[in-house]
Amino acid sequence: MADLTESIAVEASPADLYALVSDLSRMGEWSPECTHVTWSSHPPAPTGDTSVPPGAATGPAGRPGAGAGPSTTPGAVAGSSTAPGAGAGSSAAPWPTVGARFVGHNRIGAVRWLTFGRVVDADPGRRFAFSIHFGPIPISLWAYDFTPTATGCVVSESWTDHRPATLRLLFRPVFGNRTPRNAQGIHTTLTRLKSTAEAAATA
Repeated sequence: MADLTESIAVEASPADLYALVSDLSRMGEWSPECTHVTWSSHPPAPTGDTSVPPGAATGPAGRPGAGAGPSTTPGAVAGSSTAPGAGAGSSAAPWPTVGARFVGHNRIGAVRWLTFGRVVDADPGRRFAFSIHFGPIPISLWAYDFTPTATGCVVSESWTDHRPATLRLLFRPVFGNRTPRNAQGIHTTLTRLKSTAEAAATA
């Protein structure tokens, strides 16, 4: 069961919201802590094309694998979850897919750190989730669920703390009490996400 959950009504479709949330390279636009995110794995190339997709990281230097602040991936259509580099008519699954890894770049004041993540759920228009870990140690699960409404959808963001008790005590002097901090972060993220999605829907 999640430790924190908050929901917000948005006048935009579940598909549009999913496209925004699953594009972790843009996470820095909504998150108050994550400055940017970079992929440490990349989408498969279209059939017959063995080139690396434009903008794909070749190593774990960034964070959706951890993930912080996202800028739009070169070659990808804004708001699209289609894998960069996939040609028109490609049958490639929407990117990111389950198992994709990323690095997140985060900051609180003068404190900066990396987080390493893996996509664990990628159901377009319904649910997107990723786990965060530190080496072999599980840290958390972040999930976004999308429920259709008559005027758009309800987006729910949740956080589940998977840190061992000893690690919570060890990290607290540096990162503070994560529960109230993450509660505020979720509220800020959802508010910014709503603003972006509704602005795009009416543009």
